[in-house]
Amino acid sequence: MLFVDLYVEDVRVATVHLKYQTFHPSIWPKMVGEVSRDAKAGDLVEVFGKQGTRFGWGLWNPKARMPLRIVSHSLEDLDDTFFERAIVRAGELRRNILKLDGETDCYRCVHGDADFLPGMVADKFGDVLSVEITALAAWMRLEGWLPLMHQVFGTKQVVVQVDSDLAKIEGIPRHGGVESDNVRLVKVVENGVRYEIDFSQGHKTGFFCDQRDNRKKFRELVEGKSVLDLCCYSGGFSVSAALGGASEVTAVDLDEAAVAMAKRNANLNSAKVKLTHADAFTWVRTMIENGRKWDVVMVDPPKFMFGKDDETGYAKYHDLNKLAVQLVEKDGVIVTNSCSGQLGVDAFENIVTGVVHRQDKRLQVFDRTGAGGDHPTLSNYPESRYLKAIWGRVIG
Repeated sequence: MLFVDLYVEDVRVATVHLKYQTFHPSIWPKMVGEVSRDAKAGDLVEVFGKQGTRFGWGLWNPKARMPLRIVSHSLEDLDDTFFERAIVRAGELRRNILKLDGETDCYRCVHGDADFLPGMVADKFGDVLSVEITALAAWMRLEGWLPLMHQVFGTKQVVVQVDSDLAKIEGIPRHGGVESDNVRLVKVVENGVRYEIDFSQGHKTGFFCDQRDNRKKFRELVEGKSVLDLCCYSGGFSVSAALGGASEVTAVDLDEAAVAMAKRNANLNSAKVKLTHADAFTWVRTMIENGRKWDVVMVDPPKFMFGKDDETGYAKYHDLNKLAVQLVEKDGVIVTNSCSGQLGVDAFENIVTGVVHRQDKRLQVFDRTGAGGDHPTLSNYPESRYLKAIWGRVIG
């Protein structure tokens, strides 16, 4: 399919001028200068830099916490067909370059800013496209984008999620727009493992596709070992470990619905997993008191940090890892994760190594991984490298 830019010289394009310039896609209110009167919420606007010359193009919403999202620093004329080309490019990455259809029928199709489509993430689950909208501009355009997305990714149905709090901030109407199809459950296969997705219970788009490569890697290192999966959610690592020949698998999560999903996924694969509904922090302290240890411990908590100065979230990562390390057998393996984009790679590793050292142990790191290639990172958007995983042996 061929797309071309359409630029009508007589049509005025709304403009936004910047006080301060950055190549980061997110522009804060204090960085915004003069805005043309015709700029409306959701508009694609022409952006000018400090010197009054064209700086690029962005999506404008004065109501949002981040009123301007830069989508291109091109000096060429752009219009909304830019986003159609972005959808096609996103499909080419997943289907032609990464060839994901050969190993799974569930993966991230659109990864927000990193695919030049801010305010939207979309995952493919079989023939269902699960879309999470976080910006007014994406909500306004979704109806026009959807037929192309179905064509590019081979889907037929759609489930749309809009967080109610974000909707208020962004000014997204409560009614109207694309409505979800009547679909609740769908079964998918990932590297030979079967999972059931429940859109009525799942977090975000319903399933964490970003850990696909890490689940496969985890499965390959646990044969004959006892495994603990903390914050197991729907059981991805637990089921993978059981299928990988682990001698025993224990999985813990606070979310009762998640534990129920994990049980269904274990049954789908005839995998033996001991599931426990409990708060990970409290449960781990009890296990420490009981002297219980495991050969391999997986730590994959939900997002704890919601800002760079979120001391509470930072403390949670510190405390959970400090506790988890004490459950690892001598020379055993810990795999610990953070999905907080506001917590940098180095900062996360400092937390993990710090808690290990303070217990007079050392961490022999043998790998550092992140999300799969369907969750690309953008060179000028470091937060897009949100998922971090450290793989190491606890020595001492």
